[in-house]
Amino acid sequence: MSRIFVLLLGCWAAAAQVRIQPTPDATVANLPAQRIGANDLIAVSVYDAPELTRTVRVGADGLIRLPMLRRRIQAQGLLPGDLEVAIAEALQAEQLIVEPVVTVTVVEYHSRPISVAGAVKNPVTFQAVGPVTLLDAVTRAGGLSQEAGPEILVSRAQPGEGGTPTFLIQRIPIKGLIDQADPALNLRLTGGEEIRVPEAGKVFVVGNVKRPGAYPIREGAETSVLRVLAVAEGLTSYSAKQAFIYRREEGSTVRHEITIEIKKIMQRQAPDVPLQPNDIFYIPDNSGRRAGLTALERIAGFGAATTSGILIYRR
Repeated sequence: MSRIFVLLLGCWAAAAQVRIQPTPDATVANLPAQRIGANDLIAVSVYDAPELTRTVRVGADGLIRLPMLRRRIQAQGLLPGDLEVAIAEALQAEQLIVEPVVTVTVVEYHSRPISVAGAVKNPVTFQAVGPVTLLDAVTRAGGLSQEAGPEILVSRAQPGEGGTPTFLIQRIPIKGLIDQADPALNLRLTGGEEIRVPEAGKVFVVGNVKRPGAYPIREGAETSVLRVLAVAEGLTSYSAKQAFIYRREEGSTVRHEITIEIKKIMQRQAPDVPLQPNDIFYIPDNSGRRAGLTALERIAGFGAATTSGILIYRR
């Protein structure tokens, strides 16, 4: 009986001395391991040492502190398996545990934010846990809105001179990314990226149209006076024969006025006029005829309110 007890005791001692190998560069879900960053929350487990088993928040300086250890340990930039080795070596160096068995797991990432803003349905900021692509980020933001322009801007921080980061901006055409499904444009994101979807350029239509408003200019689509009038559901009654385009040239703060013959364009007696982003297209009314109509309506309203007679208007 004593020999069996000694044998079991020896097996237990051998098992206690087995050291857990560093975590490989893949998670249980076969995803690439993520390096630990500042403000991440990690869980540290030391076998048979409950006083050392706890969750620890990585400091802004990238260091963590464990109880009974005199020195803090560098965690930022390490894989969980590398941090396991560093903690085990620190416990041995301070003679706290002879053969420490350490496990490190990342509970929450806070150091790998990706922000998506601009012409998307739901602007969002999330953490890059596991592989994340540009399409994944756009999908998390609910997809592109109708106001989205022709490209996506991806800003990444790059180390610069003197430790000051510089930002590299990549322009990704939406047509190539989504319509043509070019894999080279579907960038892999690792955290720290800012994604912005600028709105498409607009033409502002005001005055005597049925639906005044701002209308986006789509990539590859010709935008002209006739096309904008069609989108704005046409002219209202008594529009003037002339309309005006107010355009600001690049680098200028002043808009100049361009007069067009709107009636002739609609009657195909003059060529259509192209419009540019940020143009203001103004269609005034024929003030004389509008004033006459207003006066007629007032007279008709007064007559209906005072008599039961019929007012007949002849031109």
